[in-house]
Amino acid sequence: MARQGDDGPLVGRTGTLTDIQSNLRNVGTGGTAAVFVTGESGVGKSRLLRETADALRGSGFSVLFGTCLDIGDASPLHPVLQALRRHDGAGSTSAADDAGALLERVSRDLRTIAGDQQLLLVLDDLQWADRSTRQLLLYLLAGLGDVRVSVLAAIRAEALHGTHPLRRVLAELRRLRTVRVVDLAPLSQDQTRELVTAIVGGTVALEDADRVFKRSGGNPFVVEELSRDLRDGRVELSDTLREIFLSRVDELPPNAHTVVHAIAAGVEPIDHAVLAGVVPLPEDQLIEAVRAAVTHRFVASDRDGYKLRHRLVAEVLEQEVLPAEAASLHRRYAETLESLDGEPDNARLAFHWQRAGEPDRALPPVVSAARAAERLYGFAEAHRYWTIALQLSTESDHRRTELLGHAAESAHQCGEHLLALARLEELAGRPDAPGQSELHLRRARYLAAAGRSATAEVEYQRALEAPDCTPRRRASAAAYLAELLLHLGRYADANQHAREALELAAVNGATTDLVRASAALGFSAAFREDPDAGLAVIRHAVEIAERSGHPDDLGVAYLHLAELLAGPLNSIEEGVLVARRGADLLAARGVGRTYQTRLLAIAAKGLFRNGQWSEAYAVLETAMRNHPSGADAVELLLARSQLWVGFGEVDNARRDLDAVATLLAGGGARHVLPMLTLRAGLAMWQGEHAEARTAVQRGLTETRSDDLVLLGVLAWHGLRAEAEAYVAGQPNDHGAIRRLRTVMDRLVKGVGDAPPAVRAVVDGYLDLCTAELSRIEDRPDPEPWARAAATWDRRQQPYPAAYSRLRHAEASLQRRIRRPAAITGLRQAYAAATAMGARPFANEIVGVAQRFKVTLGEDVQVLAPAGPERAADELSALTGREREVLAAVAEGLTNREIGELLFISERTVGVHLGHIFDKLQVRTRVQASRVYLTAA
Repeated sequence: MARQGDDGPLVGRTGTLTDIQSNLRNVGTGGTAAVFVTGESGVGKSRLLRETADALRGSGFSVLFGTCLDIGDASPLHPVLQALRRHDGAGSTSAADDAGALLERVSRDLRTIAGDQQLLLVLDDLQWADRSTRQLLLYLLAGLGDVRVSVLAAIRAEALHGTHPLRRVLAELRRLRTVRVVDLAPLSQDQTRELVTAIVGGTVALEDADRVFKRSGGNPFVVEELSRDLRDGRVELSDTLREIFLSRVDELPPNAHTVVHAIAAGVEPIDHAVLAGVVPLPEDQLIEAVRAAVTHRFVASDRDGYKLRHRLVAEVLEQEVLPAEAASLHRRYAETLESLDGEPDNARLAFHWQRAGEPDRALPPVVSAARAAERLYGFAEAHRYWTIALQLSTESDHRRTELLGHAAESAHQCGEHLLALARLEELAGRPDAPGQSELHLRRARYLAAAGRSATAEVEYQRALEAPDCTPRRRASAAAYLAELLLHLGRYADANQHAREALELAAVNGATTDLVRASAALGFSAAFREDPDAGLAVIRHAVEIAERSGHPDDLGVAYLHLAELLAGPLNSIEEGVLVARRGADLLAARGVGRTYQTRLLAIAAKGLFRNGQWSEAYAVLETAMRNHPSGADAVELLLARSQLWVGFGEVDNARRDLDAVATLLAGGGARHVLPMLTLRAGLAMWQGEHAEARTAVQRGLTETRSDDLVLLGVLAWHGLRAEAEAYVAGQPNDHGAIRRLRTVMDRLVKGVGDAPPAVRAVVDGYLDLCTAELSRIEDRPDPEPWARAAATWDRRQQPYPAAYSRLRHAEASLQRRIRRPAAITGLRQAYAAATAMGARPFANEIVGVAQRFKVTLGEDVQVLAPAGPERAADELSALTGREREVLAAVAEGLTNREIGELLFISERTVGVHLGHIFDKLQVRTRVQASRVYLTAA
C-alpha cells in the first residue's frame, strides 16, 4: 500500500516522532543506536522516516537515505549502495568485493561521510533487505564497523511472517540496549477526525468523519484517500484504493484468500466455530489460513472472534464476488448459525438469510431481533429491523398488518414521526386494521410529536369519542391530551383532562398513563395554583417513572419537572441540573433523538437565562448530534435561535427560525409565541421595526394561551419595538400600543391569582413594559428601570437586568441626574453584555456611552459563540457553578451556608455535590476538598 501523503498533516504522530529522535540520539558506548518502525502498509512509516531525517539533518547528524527493493539477494547491499551513490563524492564501493571486504569498505565509506558527526542511516522497506544488508546492520550495530551510526528503518509488519529472515535479525538486535522496535498503530477515532477535517477543510460532519474511521480502520493513507473523496464529492471508491486492496488480497495464500472473503461477508466479530462451518477446510488448514490472514494484516483476532482490520476490504471484495457465490456464502453462514447450540443469534441469522435471497426464512429472526432490541430500549435498532421485516413481507402477507403497527411505532420512538404517520395510514387502509379509537390515538401521538398540535388535539378528541374506546384507552387519550394542552399553553384545560385521566388510570390505566397525567396535573397546578403542591405531584411522577424505568415514563416526568423549574418557577439552576440528569438517563435508554434532545434544549434555555451563553451553546452542539425531527427539532432550534439572536448571528438566527416555521405547521403557543418573540427581537437589532411589530401582533392572536410568562415576554418585545421605532424617528402604531396595553391589563389581572413564584416573573416583565411606555411617551424616567433592574437581579437573570441598567443610565443621563450612579450602571451593563457574548447589546451600550461621553473602561472583545474551553486540570469536568460550590465546600461551609452564599436552595446544593462527587470520583467532602486545593 502507498505511504501516507507528504502534503497531508502529520496527525497523531508527534509524540512518536519525538521519542524516535530521542532514541536515535541516545547512543550506547559503541556510538550506535537504532529504531525499527513496524506497521501495516499505509500507516505512515515512510512519512515518519522522512520527518525524522529532516529534523536531525544539520543538528549533529549526517543523513543517508536508501530504499530496499523486492529483488532478493540479486543486488547485495542495494539500499546502502544506493544511499552512498546519492551522496556527493561517494560511490567508490564495488559489489564485486567478497563479503568481509565489502562490509569493511562500506563501513569506511560510511565513516568518511559521517566525519565528526553522528551518521543517520535511513532504510525504507527493510522487509525486502538482502542478506548482505542484514549482515551489515548486525555488523554496524554491534560496534564492529567503528562507525558512529544511528539506524532508522521501516518494516511492513504483514511481511514478517513464517520464517522471514529479518525476524531472526530483529530478535538478535532487540538484545542491544540502544535498539528500539516501534509498532506504529493506526490512528484513533479522534485522530482520524482531525486528519479528515484538515484534508476536507471547514467543518466536517461528525458522522462523515466516523464513517471514514470505520472504513479505513485508522490507516492514514486510506484516511487521506477517503477524505479527498469526501472533499471532492466522490461517492464511489477510488480506483487507487480498489487496486491497492485487490493486489494485496491477491498476494494471500489460497486458503487465506478464502478466509478473508468469508470474513468480509460476515457480521463481525465472527466466532471460530462459525467460520469453521462456513469455510470447508480441515481444522489445521483453517487455523493456518487464519494465521496467514492475521500475519498479512487483513484480519484481527481477539477473544471475541475475527474481524477485518479495514471494512473497506469488504466493500472491495463485495464487488468481486458473483451474486450466486455471495448467496451461497450467506446461506452457509445462516445454516451454520442455526446448527449451533444455545440461543440463536437472530440479528445475524436475519442478515444472512436476507442476503441469501430467502425472505421467508429471514422474516422470523428479523422479528425476533426487533423484539429483542425493543426489550433493551434499542429503538433505532428495532426500527431498522421492523423496516426490514416490512421489506420482506408482501401486501398479501397476513402478517403485514402486525408488522406495519410495529414499524409505525418504532419509527415514532426513534424520532421519524412523519414516517410513522405514513405507515399508520397504510395500516388504517388494511381490511384487518385496528379499531378507530386506537388509530385516532396513535395518529394524534405522532402528529403531536411532528409539531402539528392543532390537528393532534382533534385526533385525541376523536379517540375519546370513538364508540370502541375502552376505559383503558380513554385513560391514555385523556393523559396524552392533557400533555398536549400544556404544550398549547392552555393550563386550565390541561388540568381538567389530567384529573380525568388520573381517575381513569387509577382503575383501568397503565403506569405510563399515571405518569403522564401526574406530570401534566403537577405542571398546571404549579403554574396556576400552588407551586409546592404541583412540584410534589411531578416529583412523585418522577419516582414512579424511575421505578418503571421505561423511557416514555422517564422522558415525560423529567421534561415537565425540568421545564417547570427552569421556566415559570424560576428555579433555573435546579431546572438545568434536572434536565441534564434526565438527558443522561434517557440517552442511555435509546431515546437520545427525542427525549434527550428536548431535555438538553431546556437546559440550554436555563443557561441562557442565567447568562451562561457559551455553556448553553456547547449543550446545544451536543444535542444537535442527535439530528432530531418534528417537535423535538423545534425545541432545539428555538433554543439555538435564542442564542443566535443574542450573539447577533443574524443569518443563523433567520435560518433556524425559518426552519421552525416550516416544521410547526399548526404548533402550540409554547412554540409559536417564542418563535414570534425571537423574530421581533431579531428585527429590532436590524432596525426593522415594522417587521418586529408584525411578529408581535401576530403573537397576540394566540389569546387562548394561559401562559402569562410567554405573554409577558411578547408584550415587552412589542413595547420595546414601539419604543425603538419612536427613538428612530418613526411613527408609532397607536392601535398596536393599545392592544399591548390590553395585554398588560390581562397580565395584571391574571397575575393576581398566580402563585408567588410565577407572579414574580410576570411582574418582572410588567416592570419592563411600564418602563418601555415611558420611552414611547418621551418622558425619560429612571425609576421604572431601576425597579426592573432590581426585579431581575432577584430573579438572577443578567440579560434583562443589564438591559434595565442601560435604560436607567440613559434616562438618568438625559435628565442629567445621578450621573455617578448612571455611569456605574452603564459599566455594569457593559460588563454583563460582554461576559455573555451579547454583541449587539454591547454595541448599543457603547453607543449610549459615546453619546453621553462616558468612558466604559478597558474595551472587552465580544466573542462569537463557541464551546467553553476545557481546563487541563482535574477540575476540568466541572461546570462553573460546580466549581463555586466546591470552593465553598473547601472553605468548610455547610450546604445551608453555601446556598445562602450563592443564592440557591439547600436542595440544589446537594444535587451539585452529587454531580461533583461523581465527576471527581470521590465519596466525601474531605476528598473533594483535597482535589480542589491540589488543583486550584
